[in-house]
Amino acid sequence: MLAVSLRQIGMAANACRFGRRLLQTQAGSASDWQLQTAIAFDIDGVLVKGKRTLDQGRRALAMLNGDNRLNKKIPFVLMTNGGGVSEATKAADISKRLQTEIRADQVVLAHSPMQSLVKQYGDKHVLVVGGIKRRCADIARAYGFTDVSTPNDLVHWQPSLWPFMRPPANDQLSAVPGRDYAMHPFHAVMVFYDSFDFGRDLQVVTDVLRSKDATAGNDFVDRQVVPLFMSNEDLVFSNDYSQPRFGQGAYHVCLRAMWHALTNGAPLEYTRFGKPHQVQYRYSEQLLDRMAMAAVPGIDLASMRAGRCIYAIGDNPAADIAGANGAGWSSVLVRTGVFRGPPGSNDAANPATMVVDHVEDAVSWILETEAKRLDAVGSGLKTKIKARAGSPLCA
Repeated sequence: MLAVSLRQIGMAANACRFGRRLLQTQAGSASDWQLQTAIAFDIDGVLVKGKRTLDQGRRALAMLNGDNRLNKKIPFVLMTNGGGVSEATKAADISKRLQTEIRADQVVLAHSPMQSLVKQYGDKHVLVVGGIKRRCADIARAYGFTDVSTPNDLVHWQPSLWPFMRPPANDQLSAVPGRDYAMHPFHAVMVFYDSFDFGRDLQVVTDVLRSKDATAGNDFVDRQVVPLFMSNEDLVFSNDYSQPRFGQGAYHVCLRAMWHALTNGAPLEYTRFGKPHQVQYRYSEQLLDRMAMAAVPGIDLASMRAGRCIYAIGDNPAADIAGANGAGWSSVLVRTGVFRGPPGSNDAANPATMVVDHVEDAVSWILETEAKRLDAVGSGLKTKIKARAGSPLCA
């Protein structure tokens, strides 16, 4: 159940050199926060299942807000491959459902790190794909992209572009009606969220990617003319249906297949966001750093990071566990979502540090593991760490 290696054991020993020094430097705040521990939760399949909220999720978050034997708060973020709404909207929804205050800066959506693209494309014309009506375009504008269009905008401009739907109404448009896309080339395509019309979005995206000068209506060329950025390659996800459902990754598969067929096998190049890609984990670490600085102004971040153990709790081995392992975090796999292995099993391709039944068990195991680790560190123990079930493995 516990997957370890000599390299992990060595990393654990390095992380445990931090000692009690951090606690001593947090006069007045150490009694409120345990900053040497941090947790990143997946949402669907861990805290909720579709429209159903898991009771274990409520109790797990309560433990991190101080309802534990240490009476300390533990920093955490919600790290999901979902999206299609703003971070603030997602935070408000989860806060209501889990009866715990979640701030927008604790939420990492699949497209959250795409804000970094504003530097390059903030004032360029970009095609934003996915989501309901114009919602993702509004999110992109809130991030700082000032010239945004959507597939609906193009179909409204030329209904014959995708004749299998009624022309979109004005309230579904992102751009001002009447824009002539033959005069406005694109500079990038960004898939923010799941497609709500696979056929339309496959047509529009492949059109833009292979139109001369990236201008809709121009002749096609057998090569990619603008960059493509896509979030969330999860093939399936878990909701309240009895079996996993297609995720945005299914659209990626279809897009690659269509591109291959249309361009005589030319490669489709794209940059991926979302779990398991490391950009999500680095972004989450930045949010956890900011939480630590807000809790303890003037904290020595380098020392805090050196002694911090970050745990990821997820239900999807290919996304949650693979990404956490790749980031050097400890990973905890639950059986309430995509993974349904029997007791005592682990995922063969992406084994987790620990496998438990549900998120409440995951948090209990983390708190117990961290209590042992920090007690050993604080006592100045130099004993060799053994690879055994329950051993604290800090990245």
